[in-house]
Amino acid sequence: MPLTLEALSILDAIDRKGSFARAAEELGRAPSSLTYAVQQIEAELDALLFDRSGHRARFTPAGRLLLEEGRALLGAAHALENKTRQVAGGWEPQFTLAVEGILPVAPLLPVLDAFYRQGRSTEIRLRHEVLAGSWDALASGCADLAIAGGDAPAGSGIRSRPLGSVEFMFCVAPQHPLARHKKPLTQVDIAAHRAVVIADTARNLPLRSAGWLAQQSRLTMPDLTGKLAAQQAGLGVGSLPRWLAEREVAAGRLVRCEWEGGNPRETLHLAWRSGEAGRALDWFMRALAKPDVFAGVIDAD
Repeated sequence: MPLTLEALSILDAIDRKGSFARAAEELGRAPSSLTYAVQQIEAELDALLFDRSGHRARFTPAGRLLLEEGRALLGAAHALENKTRQVAGGWEPQFTLAVEGILPVAPLLPVLDAFYRQGRSTEIRLRHEVLAGSWDALASGCADLAIAGGDAPAGSGIRSRPLGSVEFMFCVAPQHPLARHKKPLTQVDIAAHRAVVIADTARNLPLRSAGWLAQQSRLTMPDLTGKLAAQQAGLGVGSLPRWLAEREVAAGRLVRCEWEGGNPRETLHLAWRSGEAGRALDWFMRALAKPDVFAGVIDAD
């Protein structure tokens, strides 16, 4: 018998069941048939797989190596078989969700858990994008579904539905001069201080900017975590999503400043490419459209 998946399954069964007889019973074969199969494998490999000198046959070092490496091949084969069935049934082998960088990942974890509990083999990838980055990832095919802020780029073939909006609060470090400002801040007040911003992650679409004035100097950070740290250190000023700002203000790490005209909002959309189909896409579109997923983070409009 050449080295096949069936041969590897025989070795696996012998090890798990502890004897040729019990392995033969599990596999629905006669013990003599199993013994002959093992002898064929040994002849094919010109290697002794079992030490038969004792009362019970035991794996030799070569046999143990073949068993352990073979189990990895069996696992890969079973995974491939399962994935092939699922792809044939309309489930994508891979699925990428692009998430606007002002959103936390934590609310998505129960959604992922619910997906995995179905037993699907689709590999999921999350990526944080900023400003036009989510639209870009979707339009370029780097993402299958996106939670994106602002409006879809014209002529991109992207469809979307609004999820709600995120409110922003202007915050500074307790030691910052604006922390002592008593009146609502005007553009003139803000322009005199460095703005901390996050870089747009778009690669092909025109870059967007938000949270700073043309006359301000800027400190550009790679993500929301970096922006928060820079503002806490007093390196600049800026607005933060309310879900994050309220936590930091309550902890005394930031001070909230009133903004003349009120706090701005960013509308977020669930977006996908027109004409795309897939069961994972359909599942996540339904799951993420539920208002309780981002409760306390995205406000229903």
